[in-house]
Amino acid sequence: MQEETARSAIDTFISAFNASDDRYVTALLSQALTSDVVFWGPLGRSEGIVAVERFVLDIRRHPAGTGTMVRCSAVDMPDEWARYQWVFTTPDGGPRLAGTDVVHLRRSLIDQVIVFAGEIEPSAS
Repeated sequence: MQEETARSAIDTFISAFNASDDRYVTALLSQALTSDVVFWGPLGRSEGIVAVERFVLDIRRHPAGTGTMVRCSAVDMPDEWARYQWVFTTPDGGPRLAGTDVVHLRRSLIDQVIVFAGEIEPSAS
């Protein structure tokens, strides 16, 4: 049951990267994250949904064009922390960013996100 809850929150978080319009990003993040979420990203620590929204919007505005973020592994939840792998690919086989996120849940919502991003590489054809 705990893994299903984590998977649902994670998939909702990832859906914010793929929203049809920037205006939907905050609503999707609000369904997945606590309002006081702590976000450990490539540029350091930040707090709150607005900070995560900035990160998501920056990725959505990749110079190579709007890309797609997908979860490419199962959600592994050995204790209160869950981890999963993801990949972000830009259109036309452009740059690809892959990584692993580790999240902590509180009351069925993500209250901490740690992003471990890998190198940007061209996608395999």
